[in-house]
Amino acid sequence: MSDKMGTVLFTEEQIRARAAEIGAQISKDYEGEGVYLIGTLRGAVVWMADIMKNITCDAEIDFVTASSYGSGTTSSGVVKVKKDLDGDIYGKNVIIIEDIIDTGTTLKFLKGYLADRNPKSIKICTLLDKPSRRVVDIEADYVGFSIDNLFVIGYGLDYDQKYRNLPYVSYLEG
Repeated sequence: MSDKMGTVLFTEEQIRARAAEIGAQISKDYEGEGVYLIGTLRGAVVWMADIMKNITCDAEIDFVTASSYGSGTTSSGVVKVKKDLDGDIYGKNVIIIEDIIDTGTTLKFLKGYLADRNPKSIKICTLLDKPSRRVVDIEADYVGFSIDNLFVIGYGLDYDQKYRNLPYVSYLEG
């Protein structure tokens, strides 16, 4: 893969505006209740921060690391949980905060893995959705933006741990 960066797909301002809209929707959907936000490390950290700043109901946070990727750009298909939750989600409204849904393999595994702990509900909030690459049946409840089949970087998304700190979403040409 070339490290030649493409154009900016979504600016920081566009992403923050969308996070405000989604945060308002989550607040409305869970009015009078709390939510348990589970960020997928490491890519979702920046997006999760923007989302949670815009939620007005009680919100707990936790993190999980589950991956079907190594240092490459394609999924191995084998999902491994590398860091589990610190808290108990029994009876809670869980929202998995994801950076991108690509094949959906990791997220489908993670949703089932968390469902075994009997939360009240589980929903998914993703910054980016790439439906053209989906190989399993899974959809997000809250989507920042849908994208074409590009290898995206920035705003928490990386290529071999590089580019996460970009304040916008771009892509690598290759």
